[in-house]
Amino acid sequence: MLECVVNVSHGRDRATIDSLIESCGRSLLDAHSDFDYDRSVFTLAGPGVFDDLQRLARRVFELVDFRNYRGVHPALGALDVVPFVPLGLTPLEAAVSMRDKLGQWLAVAFDLPVFVYGHEATLPQLRKGAFTSILPTYGSSRPNPAFGAVCVGARGLLVALNFNLGCSLERARVVARTLRSPQVRALAFIAGDRVQVSMNLTDPLKVTPLMVVERVLAMEMIRSIELVGLLPEAVVIGHESEYESLGMSSEATIEGRLRR
Repeated sequence: MLECVVNVSHGRDRATIDSLIESCGRSLLDAHSDFDYDRSVFTLAGPGVFDDLQRLARRVFELVDFRNYRGVHPALGALDVVPFVPLGLTPLEAAVSMRDKLGQWLAVAFDLPVFVYGHEATLPQLRKGAFTSILPTYGSSRPNPAFGAVCVGARGLLVALNFNLGCSLERARVVARTLRSPQVRALAFIAGDRVQVSMNLTDPLKVTPLMVVERVLAMEMIRSIELVGLLPEAVVIGHESEYESLGMSSEATIEGRLRR
């Protein structure tokens, strides 16, 4: 069983987002869009995930032109990031195999440069070194004029959170720097009228969302928290009320959506 968390560089036109959602088929567990990020995240899982992912990719390249991207979030392409995540007892090798299969298909079918990440490189390293110190694994050595490039990955569980803070951008940058660690990636943005610290928890069973909330509150006031995607059920069990109080439904778990 594999989860696939598809990041698309479009989050503003509702009709386009709805069309992308429709293309995900029965594999869709969750969809999250942000106007200021101009970004949508689709969480897919299940036995038909690769076929549904291919349909979603085709629809992205029909509807999304990366030359129109105006989001505050770093991005390399229209179909920006596609990581595969093994669930349960599925080995990481299965995610690597699916990643490579997808990368080769995207490079040939859409004339795209495709970067892979996992044990080869991290996603932040790709964003920093793409087309300079790091060349595409598959496809062209130059960005596609309309669609840019794609990063396909194989990784473990990850939790994405956006903290809207009651402080200045300069102070939010201090918060982000203070929180960074091997388990926490953090960037500060102005997103519309929000001062925001966007975080990826790369080992959420070791550094949990509740731990990070405590650390942020020790520095600044939190106005609200946005969960992007879903939580691993193991993080939530025994702490349901705490997550509910933060506005993160205890039903928003990968395993719970799969069962439903």
